[in-house]
Amino acid sequence: MKRTLQWFVVGVATASLFAAGVAAAGETLDAVKAKGFVQAGVNGSLFGFGKPDEKGVWQGLDVDTARAIAAAVFGDASKVKYTPLTAQQRFTALQSGEIDVLTRNCTQTLGRDTSLGLDFAQVNYYDGQGFLVPKKLGVKSGKDLSGATVCVLPGTTTELNAADYFRSNKMEWKPVVIENTAELAQTFFAGRCDVLTSDASQLAGTRAVAPNPKDYVILPTIISKEPLAPAVRHGDNQWKDVVNYSVLALIEAEELGITSQNVDEMLKSTDPRVQRFLGVTEGNGKALGLSEKWAYNIVKQVGNYGEVFERNVGVNTPLGIERGLNALWTNGGLMYSPPFK
Repeated sequence: MKRTLQWFVVGVATASLFAAGVAAAGETLDAVKAKGFVQAGVNGSLFGFGKPDEKGVWQGLDVDTARAIAAAVFGDASKVKYTPLTAQQRFTALQSGEIDVLTRNCTQTLGRDTSLGLDFAQVNYYDGQGFLVPKKLGVKSGKDLSGATVCVLPGTTTELNAADYFRSNKMEWKPVVIENTAELAQTFFAGRCDVLTSDASQLAGTRAVAPNPKDYVILPTIISKEPLAPAVRHGDNQWKDVVNYSVLALIEAEELGITSQNVDEMLKSTDPRVQRFLGVTEGNGKALGLSEKWAYNIVKQVGNYGEVFERNVGVNTPLGIERGLNALWTNGGLMYSPPFK
């Protein structure tokens, strides 16, 4: 009898915890819907990823990621408000609830996933850390940088990676720590440091806004893996699913050959994968707590991943970045989506 009672108490406690989890599961999505917009934390000064243009309109791959989330939730990609954040501010802003999602060229790591209480969604850009140097230095490799002064952002994986790289190669270095991305670039262009180290994508964005971009070169040396992904707070699985599948929808659309230009025509497709994806066959929207047209709205208003990439950072932009690891898995890249069913 005593053992039976113990198991009963445990069962009630477990059920209560489960019920509490279910009750909280849609908290962020409900709050976002109630206020009428997604509050997104972004870089604010990184060309190609998150930066307002000369008219004040926000542009970039991370900005388009936030727009995709808004399109999924509201059917309107414009229902986003942007909070520019430094590397040191970004996690506190998310933890405190100041923002709903962090779309700010942020690397997924074990420590951030656990001790910082974050959950990362699908990677929206596979990157690696490199070095930007003035061409006049004649440097060809990271191994030639012993004794260099290096501009770096504090509180980032970049700082740790650089320290590990120089130490493991028995080289001396002198870090010049600058908190703000824009100020970091200005410091480097002013010649206060020999080298700027960051994710290769960020280096390309920084070089693109240099007084004379041709005066600088990104070395071929890559010293880390940097899977950049949107982040949300722990504990709200539904909101993570919404953010995660908003990114995956961009990837799936490209694989299915659906673009912002042909998405209306693709509504007539007899392919069951396309029908499920675009909501002609219902189910996916209900599972996420969204309209059945959520993926259609993403593609119609934002495009597929290939369109987003090429528009913001691709070979025909000032950044001139090849798809590389960010190509679809069918083209030798890492972009891969699970089935939408």
